[in-house]
Amino acid sequence: MLSKMKKEKGFTLIELMIVIAIIGILAAIAIPQFAQYRQRAYDADAKSALKNMATAQESYFVDYNEYTVTRANLGTYGWTVSTDITIANLAKNTTSWSATAMHVSSGNVFTYDSARGGLQ
Repeated sequence: MLSKMKKEKGFTLIELMIVIAIIGILAAIAIPQFAQYRQRAYDADAKSALKNMATAQESYFVDYNEYTVTRANLGTYGWTVSTDITIANLAKNTTSWSATAMHVSSGNVFTYDSARGGLQ
């Protein structure tokens, strides 16, 4: 006599499909942004390596009155570089030096030229 129908609780198929669609839209927006942020981080790592190299080069210059192309010489001034960074074209003359750097996961190459004012 007092039998009541239990009210069923839960989500309908339509509600679940709407939630899945919203998650898909958010993922479609977020994934490309994530790739851009990762690319910027790789580039910042390469630029940072060059700026730290510049500090070590200037310290070396103060002690020896010349710049060096030997990385081991810069290591004595605290400069180390990640294995993910490729440093190339290290060149010097009596008044300036230059080098290029690239992260292995990025195609962008950055140049530091002390004669032209630093990072190019």
